[in-house]
Amino acid sequence: MNRDMIKTYLPHREPMLLVDSVVLDEQGHARGEYQVRGDESFLQGHFPGFPVVPGVVLCEIIAQSAGILVMEKLRDGLLPLFTGIDRVRFRRMVRPGDRVFTTCRLVRRTGMMVKIAGEARVKGEVCAEGTFLMMLSDAGK
Repeated sequence: MNRDMIKTYLPHREPMLLVDSVVLDEQGHARGEYQVRGDESFLQGHFPGFPVVPGVVLCEIIAQSAGILVMEKLRDGLLPLFTGIDRVRFRRMVRPGDRVFTTCRLVRRTGMMVKIAGEARVKGEVCAEGTFLMMLSDAGK
């Protein structure tokens, strides 16, 4: 699924659309990609002369891939809204020119809440991982 197709699922738009492509694999995982171009606004002050993608942005990249997963798996027309993160760890810096690969899997749904396990990797190394919580909302209807 390319960016144009992703826009039919997610309400995010540039500059906050942080997923270039997503595929759902045979195991039911969402696998996303994002190319860090270097001109993103969040890199301007983090850090001048040594730009590093902020951890919160890595979480958002994972959460957007997770949103596609939830919408594709549940197919109930509800919009998953990012409500929390648990046990997130940042293990590697992400810099301009890096391609971020995400993997997300649905852990469980309880009523209108969804729990996702997600990670982001660069060059095969985990750079961020954790549990992401989402609330299902009819806000998009």
